[in-house]
Amino acid sequence: MRFSVDLQEAEADPGRSPTPKRDEVEWVPLQNHPVFSSATGPVRDPTTARPLRNLLAWDGASRLYFWDSDELCLNRISICLGEPDQTSVLAASPSKVLQADVNPDFAVQKISINRNGSALLLSGSGGLCVMYLYGRTSNKDNATICRTVTVGSPIYLSGSNIIRILQVSWHPNSDTHLGILSSDSVFRIFDLSSDLIQPEQEYYLQPVQPGRSRNATSICPVDFSFGSDHLWDSFSVFILFNDGSVYILCPIIPFGRLPCYKWESIVEIYNDAQTFGLKSANSAAVSNSNLAISWLEATFPAITDQESEGSDLYVLRAHPYALFDASLSLQGPLRKVCRDEDEEGSAFRGAECEGGAVSFLYNLVVKDSILVTAWSGGQLQIDALADEIQPVWNAGSPPRLRVDSNDHIRGLAMICEPTPGKVSPVKLNQPLGSTLWLGHPPPLLRLAIVDLALPRKTKGSSLIMMFIDPLMPERIFTLHDGGIDSIVLHYLPFTNQISGKNETMRTPSVHPVLSTCQGEISSQSPLSGFVSLSDSFGCSWIVGVTGSRECIVLEMKTWNLLLPLQVDMEGKSLRLEEPKEKDMPDMISKELLVGPKVVLVPQTSPNVRSVSADSIEGRSMLHDYFKLFHENYVEVYFELKHHEPLLKKIINDQHARLGDAQQKLLQVEEKQLKLENRIDSAIQLHNVLEERLKRLRKLPGPHKKPLSRAEQEFKSELDLFSGVELDALHSSVNALTARLRRHAQFAKGQYSKPTKADIKEERSCGRISSLPAEILT
Repeated sequence: MRFSVDLQEAEADPGRSPTPKRDEVEWVPLQNHPVFSSATGPVRDPTTARPLRNLLAWDGASRLYFWDSDELCLNRISICLGEPDQTSVLAASPSKVLQADVNPDFAVQKISINRNGSALLLSGSGGLCVMYLYGRTSNKDNATICRTVTVGSPIYLSGSNIIRILQVSWHPNSDTHLGILSSDSVFRIFDLSSDLIQPEQEYYLQPVQPGRSRNATSICPVDFSFGSDHLWDSFSVFILFNDGSVYILCPIIPFGRLPCYKWESIVEIYNDAQTFGLKSANSAAVSNSNLAISWLEATFPAITDQESEGSDLYVLRAHPYALFDASLSLQGPLRKVCRDEDEEGSAFRGAECEGGAVSFLYNLVVKDSILVTAWSGGQLQIDALADEIQPVWNAGSPPRLRVDSNDHIRGLAMICEPTPGKVSPVKLNQPLGSTLWLGHPPPLLRLAIVDLALPRKTKGSSLIMMFIDPLMPERIFTLHDGGIDSIVLHYLPFTNQISGKNETMRTPSVHPVLSTCQGEISSQSPLSGFVSLSDSFGCSWIVGVTGSRECIVLEMKTWNLLLPLQVDMEGKSLRLEEPKEKDMPDMISKELLVGPKVVLVPQTSPNVRSVSADSIEGRSMLHDYFKLFHENYVEVYFELKHHEPLLKKIINDQHARLGDAQQKLLQVEEKQLKLENRIDSAIQLHNVLEERLKRLRKLPGPHKKPLSRAEQEFKSELDLFSGVELDALHSSVNALTARLRRHAQFAKGQYSKPTKADIKEERSCGRISSLPAEILT
């Protein structure tokens, strides 16, 4: 069963509402859920300009969230993927209604959920707030009231302030950090666990292009995206400006709760800086690599510990750090690899793109960093980084740091601008290794420019949202006023090179998935929500919600999208070369393997069988027999012999893959035995510790009774003697011992009167005068 219920999670945290049990609710197809019913509001004019919205979010497991803009509430729907068949998605009815304790005073245009599914972001151009889904809740009108906080209210929500929020996103390595890009050309990072008003990090962007005006209104930021888990991409932020130029900030890490990074990735970039940077003959490369190494050693102190290499260390915790005498360089604009000097003028913008840049997407596919820029004219500019990202600082521009009483960094602010003289076009004949650690931005390799062919009346000002398929990263979904499109990348330069594929550059395939256009204009119900779902069985779906609250669920095929196309050129053109082995089809047709479907010897009457072979009828019959035999046996025989080497190669490859799979299974079984032994030893140790704990609980120490009043008074008297000097106490004991000895002699009749020296010595102890009179006499 693919149905998942978070009952254990709910029992662990009473504040969390469990997913309904299957026998307590009604499971209906998601598109028929009562939440997705026709809206009763007025129908908008299709020609009226409206912002593109996405009011759907998925936590990656079994919960779907939908923001109701009419009721100002959040609907949490428990879903079951692939039930009862692979093409359907079931949803629990009724859904859970989550109400914010303070309703947002702005129009929500986008919602997104963090990694662990504990907080949901509600954002719009007029502000943003975070809704904690599993905090302290209270029920009211069959709804759960959730704590909702506003982020950066003095900056973005001031009455006289006109700063607009352009883009907001969760940091991929933190559940409490938000990245916000605003219209004042400032990129801010907020830590929700420490401060909701003051940002943790501020980066003031000042892009200056050669030959362009320095006026701030000539170039404005539009969108940004965090990098993914690949070398220095993990610490990079990509920023898109309205003219299509892309800049990079690196390195940037969230502070706060010490995010974790993979040990292997950190060691790889650390060794790269030491190998190619410090040993370079260029002084600039040595200086840049020294700064990078010092930043890595201060941010990840465990990397300098040589003993950690042999230990079971998988992740490293990042510590807040910033250079005190340098600020981050705004690397860019990123320029594509040029063929000649004629292309240098359009080094970062495609000639076919129209309008201005509206959105940006960073996508990591195995070893390729893909950058996708969407233009208002309906085009997508798809590029790949032709070289790795490296950190760059501008010396002599110290940042402004905020530290606590222990001199720990709690916040920073800096001005980021391009390094002078570091922007230059890269030629195809120029080796990329010659620019390592010189501070140059990485060049771009233009993969394709895709025209989505949007409606004419909205083409001049189209807004486009882009999403990555969680199951197949080569596929990108685009959401726009015309519907949903799917773009599949077939050519990945670095990935194909590593896998040994020598394929020629292929253009991406574009497939319209859903259209809301009627003729040349978009319909009255454009999509207001989109999300891509996937399960562990390799099935994928997309869910869309129209403006009239109609839900659409479509199953997406993934297994055959990346297969190469096989074009049969037989009979269409003359081939001057002999067919090569790679031109053969990879598989033999099913009809050929089944064999002939006709009867070899046709049924004839007995009179026909007695016909002589020399007669005309006999010759005609023999000719038919030979023709039938040739078609059904001779041609099949030669075709099978022709495919024999290829079939043998395929079988050998399958056997090799089978052997590798069996070897991996054996390794897994060995590891499983080791894990079982470790689990058994851990259970035994746990039982021993439980027995020791039980014995310790039986000791009299934990069961002490409180002291009585007399015991407390005696204890207070004893405490009075705690301050007495030890030497004085010994003297008193010695004096009393001497008196006791004389008293014993007196009782036996052997008493001798003490001398004056003895009395003087006894009184010198300081405490004889306070003794009882009976003892003194």
